[in-house]
Amino acid sequence: MNLSLKGKNALVCGSTQGIGKAAAMELALMGANVILVARNETSLQDAIECLDSSQGQQHDYFMADFTEPATLQEALKVFLSNNRDINILVNNTGGPSAGPAHTAGIDAFRAAFEMHLICNQILVQSVMEGMIKSGYGRIINVISTSVKQPLENLGVSNTIRGAVASWAKTLANELGKFGITVNNVLPGATNTIRLQSIIQNKSNKTGQSITEVTHEMQAEIPASRFAEPEEIAAAIAFLASPAAAYINGINLPVDGGRTKSL
Repeated sequence: MNLSLKGKNALVCGSTQGIGKAAAMELALMGANVILVARNETSLQDAIECLDSSQGQQHDYFMADFTEPATLQEALKVFLSNNRDINILVNNTGGPSAGPAHTAGIDAFRAAFEMHLICNQILVQSVMEGMIKSGYGRIINVISTSVKQPLENLGVSNTIRGAVASWAKTLANELGKFGITVNNVLPGATNTIRLQSIIQNKSNKTGQSITEVTHEMQAEIPASRFAEPEEIAAAIAFLASPAAAYINGINLPVDGGRTKSL
């Protein structure tokens, strides 16, 4: 099985912590030159030190704030004008705040739409030409199992993640002929700062202890535990590899079996 990414250039968003950082580390272990993207330079500098370079890789980073799509577009333009083509794009951005859909403000939906779908579109349009030219393209969107089964109290997230999933399937149909695959990885409950925040918020709202909330959430998962970021990263890395060339347009849950639908 060919899992080597030697000579490939991977751009990973939200890559200073959690799933994004774990994905960047895994892609580097497979030989890719990794470009980290996040908004905090100190965190980017710390993260790049964690990347394997034993195969002669050259890693890099640039700063972008996904709450301001125009600045992302400009940062990409500057970076790509002085660097190599991108072969692998991992779209990964922190999720919208919790809360029901019917009480969410219009601005919350608008901000989430720009941060996720609009920024993803900017990224794809910026790297697509290089993928076509090289004959190798992997676009992997880290979204949520909510595209299969809406999650309680995540109204804005459920809505926007669904839009991203449909956008990705459309792109898969359009770009497959160029050797570009577009797939979605759907993490279940994963041991990240965001999950810790969700647990804390539920504890505050219900009066349950952190331990009680944690056990209640884990009881819904057949695996009886939360995922580690590295386990989500393994799925991302496989979809980025040559071995996954004929996998296109799918939603891949990595959730310990929690999602009830097929």
